[in-house]
Amino acid sequence: MYAYLDGKFTYKSPAQVYMDINGVGYEVNISLTTYSAIQSLEKGKLFTHLQVKEDGHTLFGFFEQKEKEMFLMLISVSGVGASTARMMLSSLRSDEVGHAITHGNVRLLESVKGIGKKTAERLVLELKDKVNKPSFGSEISMAAGNRLEQDALTALTALGISRQQAEQSIQKIIRSEPGILHLEELIKKALKAI
Repeated sequence: MYAYLDGKFTYKSPAQVYMDINGVGYEVNISLTTYSAIQSLEKGKLFTHLQVKEDGHTLFGFFEQKEKEMFLMLISVSGVGASTARMMLSSLRSDEVGHAITHGNVRLLESVKGIGKKTAERLVLELKDKVNKPSFGSEISMAAGNRLEQDALTALTALGISRQQAEQSIQKIIRSEPGILHLEELIKKALKAI
């Protein structure tokens, strides 16, 4: 719902900030990594994720887009909630989490409070292929083709298609027609392939 917030930091703590945007104050939960990045800033931009539950709405903020993407991947795993994902990103940087998952470093993941052996193994099993992309584990920015796939995936999941089904469909189209350059065309073909 909210892609990012850009405004003044009126209150900062290692776990939460208040952001004033045109007179409206937003309470945003953050990781220690984000806190370190914004600690000396008076204003700035946070990429956000709004979690909607029966007992309320919670807004999470991230200084970097890749931290937000890692957070979303982590909470997609059964047994990993937003608090646990935030704890992981407070204990380790997003690229360290990605590297640990890619290389099956269960011990490093277990070192995070709230992550047991089974959860760490599940994280590796479920996310190894998703994390093994240029934007994680290195500072290389996403290639144009990867950005196209990512945008198509976002669009399909917004339409209510499961992430796994959308990914499979997109990969099928990319393999059969590697020359696709337009997002709209990729989405339409992926929808037909589902």
